[in-house]
Amino acid sequence: MIAMPITVQNSPIEGIYLIQPKVFGDARGYFLETWSDRDFATAGIPGLALRFVQDNQSKSTKGVMRGLHYQKKHPQGKLVRVISGEVFDVAVDLRRASPSFGKWYGVVLSGEKQNQFYLPPGLAHGFLVLSDQAVFAYKCTDFYHPEDEEGIRWNDPEIGIAWPRLNSPPSLSAKDAVLPLFDRNRVYFGQKGEQV
Repeated sequence: MIAMPITVQNSPIEGIYLIQPKVFGDARGYFLETWSDRDFATAGIPGLALRFVQDNQSKSTKGVMRGLHYQKKHPQGKLVRVISGEVFDVAVDLRRASPSFGKWYGVVLSGEKQNQFYLPPGLAHGFLVLSDQAVFAYKCTDFYHPEDEEGIRWNDPEIGIAWPRLNSPPSLSAKDAVLPLFDRNRVYFGQKGEQV
């Protein structure tokens, strides 16, 4: 029997998966497959027959927070990972009919563990850098449309994200610092993350 090249864990929010690829390492370094359509399908992750169309990468220093972002007309599914360093990665469910609407889920991603986080369309996404610096990479199911980007404030009291190791205010972009608060009465997305 061949060992699975990835292991998958469900999360409390439907459609979010924690993924651990198999890392092959020795004294020379390591090798891993960061994405294989066949392996993800074999692992039984539903909905990943989506087509990834864009890869993004960013480098940030400790205390930098990016997000919480989403695109309204062009919602994106994302497969995120950290190449080097460590971040606390967060998704907030904005699918109106979802039982977890308005709830968040977070996970520490690191270059050392090589773990990944998949979030489907219809969620807001952001992360906080925990290490001195971090290189963050992700695949998207739709292209970036700057005119379509919206967001929710990182410290929204109703959502109540428990950001770790946050001893001082995070370093935010001017845009992220003034994002609106979560509105429980707003219809952000339909059940499958589609625009409504």
